[in-house]
Amino acid sequence: MKTYNILFLCTHNAGRSIIAEALASTQAKGKFIGYSAGSAPGTEVSPYAIEIAQEHGYDLSKLRSKSWDEYALPDAPHMDFIITVCDNAAGEECPYWPGNPAVAHWGFPDPSLVVGSEEKKRQAYKDVMVGLKKRIDILADLPEESLDSLNIKAIHNQV
Repeated sequence: MKTYNILFLCTHNAGRSIIAEALASTQAKGKFIGYSAGSAPGTEVSPYAIEIAQEHGYDLSKLRSKSWDEYALPDAPHMDFIITVCDNAAGEECPYWPGNPAVAHWGFPDPSLVVGSEEKKRQAYKDVMVGLKKRIDILADLPEESLDSLNIKAIHNQV
C-alpha cells in the first residue's frame, strides 16, 4: 500500500493542525504520514493538543510549532495533500508546493479561543479531534483514483 504525505496548515500551528498531524499518522490505517505547519507559528504547542496526540500514541518529540516555509524547501518531504484547518490560513497566500499536491480546506473553530473551565477548553479540542478524525477516516477509505482536490474538499461537507 502506498503511503501519502499530508500537511495540515493553521496560522499558529499550535492546536488544530497538530491534532490533525497526530491523527493522520496514527489513525489512518497506515495510509498517511501527517505533518503540520503554520504561517505564523506560535512559541508552543497547546497542552490540550499534546494530550490528544499522546492519547493516540503519537511520538510527542515530533510536536513543535513550525513555519510552513520548512515544507517549501528543496529537501522537504514531498506533500501529496495540503489541508488548511483554520479559516485564517485558508485565506493566506501559501508558498508554492512542488508536485501539485491536492488541496482542500477543512475549517474548524479555534479551540484556543474558548473561555471557561479547563473541562470546557479540553472539550473544545476534543470536538476538533472528533471532526478531524471523521474526515481523515473518510479520506483514508477513498480509493487511490479518488484522491484528488475535488474529493478531498467534498469530505468536509460530508460530515
